[in-house]
Amino acid sequence: MSDRPNTPLLDLVTRPADLKQFSDAQLTQLAGELRSETVSAVSETGGHLGAGLGVVELTVALHAVFDTPRDKVIWDVGHQCYPHKILTERRDRIRTLRQEGGLSGFTKRSESPYDPFGAAHSSTSISAALGFAVARDLGGVTPEGLGDAIAVIGDGSMSAGMAFEAMNNAGHLKKRLIVILNDNEMSIAPPVGALSSYLSRLYAEEPFQEFKAAAKGAVSLLPEPFREGAKRAKEMLKGMAVGGTLFEELGFSYLGPIDGHDMDQLMPVLRTVKARATGPILIHVLTKKGKGYAPAEAARDKGHATAKFDVLTGKQKKAPSNAPSYTSVFGNALVSQAAKDDKVVAVTAAMPDGTGLNLFAERYPSRCFDVGIAEQHGVTFAAALAAGGMKPFCTMYSTFLQRGYDQVVHDVAIQRLPVRFAIDRAGLVGADGATHAGSFDIAYMANLPGMVVMAAADEAELVHMVATAVAHDDGPIAFRYPRGEGVGVDLPEQGEVLEIGKGRMIQTGARVALLSFGTRLAEAQKAAEALTAKGITPTIADARFAKPLDRDMILGLAANHEALITIEEGAVGGFGSHVAQLLADEGVFDNGLKYRSMVLPDTFIDQASPEAMYKVAGMNAEQIEAKVLDVLGVASIGEKRA
Repeated sequence: MSDRPNTPLLDLVTRPADLKQFSDAQLTQLAGELRSETVSAVSETGGHLGAGLGVVELTVALHAVFDTPRDKVIWDVGHQCYPHKILTERRDRIRTLRQEGGLSGFTKRSESPYDPFGAAHSSTSISAALGFAVARDLGGVTPEGLGDAIAVIGDGSMSAGMAFEAMNNAGHLKKRLIVILNDNEMSIAPPVGALSSYLSRLYAEEPFQEFKAAAKGAVSLLPEPFREGAKRAKEMLKGMAVGGTLFEELGFSYLGPIDGHDMDQLMPVLRTVKARATGPILIHVLTKKGKGYAPAEAARDKGHATAKFDVLTGKQKKAPSNAPSYTSVFGNALVSQAAKDDKVVAVTAAMPDGTGLNLFAERYPSRCFDVGIAEQHGVTFAAALAAGGMKPFCTMYSTFLQRGYDQVVHDVAIQRLPVRFAIDRAGLVGADGATHAGSFDIAYMANLPGMVVMAAADEAELVHMVATAVAHDDGPIAFRYPRGEGVGVDLPEQGEVLEIGKGRMIQTGARVALLSFGTRLAEAQKAAEALTAKGITPTIADARFAKPLDRDMILGLAANHEALITIEEGAVGGFGSHVAQLLADEGVFDNGLKYRSMVLPDTFIDQASPEAMYKVAGMNAEQIEAKVLDVLGVASIGEKRA
């Protein structure tokens, strides 16, 4: 424990109310201790580091000025909430972050009354804060009471349409509502004494409307980097100048920009707003992601997401990898296809690194489009690229593609446009938990007329599926692959174009057939080895396609086996349901086939290692083996003998 940081003031804090005892100077010291504690905790657990470090002072100031949990602080996305969790009765569990049975890496209603609204996807906070504000004014009741509603939203999240939809509605309703735009893209000079004291006086003394007018004039007092920031703000939100023209048009009072790392600016501003705000107000706060921890500040992504690391050096402790990740295999395969075909383009929504498109962007910058946190726009943009004769790969995590589903249906599928959907993070993803699981894409894609749906069983299959998608011009096509490492198979020099709707046989056996869709194939093979030792050798097939199904292969398996078991890393309603529909339509069940479908359970599974999560889901090799024994009646025979 001796390597833990020294935190004398933080040690006096169990809950936010304890902050009221401190002077502003002590709160500044407390913020430093909170930063050290955050770095120390994340070094042991891994997780999102940079975002939390950027809002340490803001977190302290909000909890010192407002009365949480009666006042609702809603963190957009929530990956910046670790300092908030430390201050809100969870410090004793902070080193369980993102671990099985531990704290969630995001805000979560069931975890604490200080998390009034769960998050993990972006751009929802203003809508939620407005809901709380309206509930308050209509006499809504919660156990903690209903006070102010404060949304803290980053400049990246602010680019999503949903944030503007909420602001437009809030401006119309004119409810008292506080939005803090946490802008961590602009450069920040060290706090300048004159400006700090000027703003403090301004906020403390002037009547509210005059103080707003004066705040607009304060831009000329800003040091150069701030003025540069003001220019960038104009580009960031079209038509917005400092003084917040756009926000004013939407019906918000605008204050800022202020330095989010200077308690002497934050505290008076927040106190003034708490005392005097009437309608919706936006406070523009400039912060630095990764602030106060040199390795994070120096990192290209400002320490956005990290593995466990050494606090002194920032060096991450990643286990050596035996096989490449599916994401990097996809990225390399797409680059290799793009070299042969100049119509191949890529679209992602704020996740170029996470989806492996950083490789593509380096090689073909003019053909790679990061549309920001705007999946709806990204899908429709890709649809029109396809209509314009290009071969777009719309590359998004399964959990984020959900946000563009109407566009997948309306703009892509109905028009039969050949958009290629590369769906990363399929299945259960580990430490991010239920909010990031790719559980539903098989079901939500396979029910669309004309959509081809594939899943890679291993990394070599993924290379073939990229090639197949490039070649497929007759309507939309999707392929899914998980987070993490491949299984270690040899990668082909060139991807083969697969015949649409044709699966492959892996091994021939008797009595029971295992029909796998996706990367549970390796687990099915392990289960088959254990079963062979017990005198049962299953047939194994890799479906490759959930749509169109390989009718001949599936009906052949059904005809030649007592039992057929499908296995997929997705929710009910996906591949297994389509297979069951086929078997029912063909009258196969009339002849007594035993059919089982292994899918993710009808629950949201909390964070743990992927292996532990699949155990909960009942989809590891031992559980596949048990399912086979059960369906053949072997387990029950053994019990009867005993």
